[in-house]
Amino acid sequence: MPNLEWDLEVDVLVAGAGGAGLAAAILAHDAGASVAITEKLPRPGGNTAISTGSVPGAGTRFQRAAGIEDDGARFERDLLALSGSHDADHLVHALAHRSAELVEWLVDDAGIRLDIITDYRHVGHSVPRLHAPSSRKGEDLTNDLLAAVSRRDIPLALSSPVVSLLQDENRIVVGAVTRSADGAELRIGFKKLILCVNGFGQASDLVRRHCPEIAEAMYVGARGSEGEAIRWGEELGARMGNMKSYQAYAAILHPHGELLSWTTIEKGGILVNEQGDRFGDEAIGYSGFAASVKAQKGPVTAIFDQAIYEIAAREPWFKEILDYGAVKPAGSVRELAVALEVDERRLGAAFETYNRAASGEIADPFGRTEFGVAPLKPTFWHARVVPALLSTQGGLMTDAEGRVLDRSGERIPNLFAAGGAVAGISGREGGIGYSSGSGLLHALGLGWIAARTATREIFSESR
Repeated sequence: MPNLEWDLEVDVLVAGAGGAGLAAAILAHDAGASVAITEKLPRPGGNTAISTGSVPGAGTRFQRAAGIEDDGARFERDLLALSGSHDADHLVHALAHRSAELVEWLVDDAGIRLDIITDYRHVGHSVPRLHAPSSRKGEDLTNDLLAAVSRRDIPLALSSPVVSLLQDENRIVVGAVTRSADGAELRIGFKKLILCVNGFGQASDLVRRHCPEIAEAMYVGARGSEGEAIRWGEELGARMGNMKSYQAYAAILHPHGELLSWTTIEKGGILVNEQGDRFGDEAIGYSGFAASVKAQKGPVTAIFDQAIYEIAAREPWFKEILDYGAVKPAGSVRELAVALEVDERRLGAAFETYNRAASGEIADPFGRTEFGVAPLKPTFWHARVVPALLSTQGGLMTDAEGRVLDRSGERIPNLFAAGGAVAGISGREGGIGYSSGSGLLHALGLGWIAARTATREIFSESR
């Protein structure tokens, strides 16, 4: 057994300063625990910082003020309708039914600035329930969380990854070793550890093993998603769940590397291949459609019209991509065909069939039933796109309170997890089960729940 002498002792150590870790640290501090956060990268934020910052909440006061009727039961049905039943159904129930409380805690206790998005519902939601910063940037959500951490004087060590976990004579995890950029090691003892170290999207061996259909796509998620939680979990005998599930994005602007707002497709846009043909039901969502885009052998182009352009332009970050020249106009199908270097008649036929389906004259050959403001009319806007992996959605299995479970389903003492380290709520495999905002709900929500459980156990054990 290692020498269990500590350079620092805290009630709760949070490993990872993404949305899950920051929310966990804030809640644990406010519950009366001593807390420290360690982050392996020089900048905090994780996938939260590069998201749109959208947190779904069902039955919030913000929805009620906007005249939206919603509740946790409806949200749970929506999530499962898209994902199907999976290894973490219990987390779907817990998070859906506590989502309103989470959103209102973020605003009221943590001081996070969120607005209800009423312009559109997005994938997987039967009513508007996404709450996001006015900028629609996860960086602003992250900055608000960091401000809340700073106000509480919670120690946050950047460039200080956890490099190993330490166990006592009973093989219970009681400490961690971190290493700073200059190589100095710090031994931290704790009563509870909350692992929020993200997924394994950058660990090519794990992606090939668990998510082979997306393994060769570019990775555009947070740096540092190298699968530590999976590797530690395997050593500790933890159970894993939903390991084949991932969140992808079907429309990364090429070669610029920025996300094309999926509003352009949700509101009636289409994607065509190098022959000028559509190749699937785009309305299944930006994650679900990514595998279809990846299956194309040549370039793929997203196309939408002026009406959709004007809707998408309400999003501040959509306006930014226009400066890159990644989205270009075409005044007619002929002009568009020339720009894409495809046969005009073939592209025209694709438009005609799609527009007739959007008008209700025929059934869409790919089964699309939601067409937004289509039929599409000139002016057309177009952009070359490629698919990408945003995050993995498999990981450690926890109970509904964030406690990590072993292979027999028993709780591993002192060990909690949240965010990308944990089995997600997007189905057992593939990218089709991902509902908009479910990643942030899972990260922030489970971090918040895990911290509440961990602190409750600490103070119960100390009596």
